[in-house]
Amino acid sequence: MKTTLSKTVLGASLALSAAVFTAPLHAATVVGGAEMLPQRTIVENAIHSSDHTTLVRAVQAAGLDETLQAQGPFTVFAPTNAAFEALPGGTVEQLLQPDNRDNLRGVLTYHVVPGKVTAADLTQKIVQAGGMTEIETVAGERLKALMEGGKVVLEDSKGNRSSVTIADVNQANGVIHVIDGVLLPGNA
Repeated sequence: MKTTLSKTVLGASLALSAAVFTAPLHAATVVGGAEMLPQRTIVENAIHSSDHTTLVRAVQAAGLDETLQAQGPFTVFAPTNAAFEALPGGTVEQLLQPDNRDNLRGVLTYHVVPGKVTAADLTQKIVQAGGMTEIETVAGERLKALMEGGKVVLEDSKGNRSSVTIADVNQANGVIHVIDGVLLPGNA
């Protein structure tokens, strides 16, 4: 009975997530006051978002802007400026220093998954795995993904959690999911 109830609850979460997190493919989503046009690349769209200026600055400082303009596809979990501001004082400034470029690249690539993973895909993996799944990042480390209160939540290697606040922002070379926290790999 407990297994059947769990599957029913997880199935309902999948249906709710698919309805809440999936935007129509033909429509542009507004992020940071700007339309995110599906014919632009991840970087081209992020540059227009007033909520992602810190992320764009970090991507450029790490030399990842060309990579994220490549064909892909990529899935990017994109922290907002507020997410970066929530880090301990001086963290962002320290990561942006030229001597810390490798550390910055490690943090940023921990937010990137190869391929295009939609919210529905991720939710389905969570349900199939019984409530939590792991996804491999470009950094070579894993993120945990689970459902919490009808939202997709990511957990980093340090146990910090971040929620997807805007999902399925389709790009010419993948998809962005806006998140409310910065994910930290084990070596950060």
